[in-house]
Amino acid sequence: MIAIPQQLPKMTIEEYLEWESQQDIRYEYVNGEVFAMTGATIPHNDIALNLYRALYPHLRSRGCRVNVSDVKVQVNSQGPYYYPDLIVSCDPIDLKARKFIQKPKLIVEVLSPSTSAKDRGEKFTYYLTMPSLQEYILIDSEKVSLERYSRGEGRMWLYYPYQAGDSITLSSIEFEFPLELIYEGVVLEEALSSQELAGS
Repeated sequence: MIAIPQQLPKMTIEEYLEWESQQDIRYEYVNGEVFAMTGATIPHNDIALNLYRALYPHLRSRGCRVNVSDVKVQVNSQGPYYYPDLIVSCDPIDLKARKFIQKPKLIVEVLSPSTSAKDRGEKFTYYLTMPSLQEYILIDSEKVSLERYSRGEGRMWLYYPYQAGDSITLSSIEFEFPLELIYEGVVLEEALSSQELAGS
């Protein structure tokens, strides 16, 4: 998803939550400003759905929930509010939530050229302040590549990069899968480039 800044007056959190509930599209909220969420590419969407389909039966049996794209997360009571590509929570408060998730265990963002800097920068900084968060996952939508940040001791976060052929273990939810699973049926930019070169 791409967040586009809007020329609107600054809002309080209460004003944002009430105003957004009446809008036709979704808006993220950071420091009083709102950002319209525009559509993602087909590969971006397919990757998020592939992971969702794999996680859903595993998490349902554990009493956890998994949501994609259209569910926002409250970083803290003062904001910001973001719409991750995928979010998992097992907290009783979130299992009954109707407006936003407050205590995620796992957050996933699918990277695209227009969102990569924000997902790695601003969102990364805010997400890691959430005490409940155990893992933050970044998935590339143009090539087979995944990065996992896992909470360590104290303020430490451990970094694990993965590429084609690797198997990933999401320790926060005890789930293991081959990286290729989330790219199944996805048309990647690098594959298109290779075909164009072969055809020339």
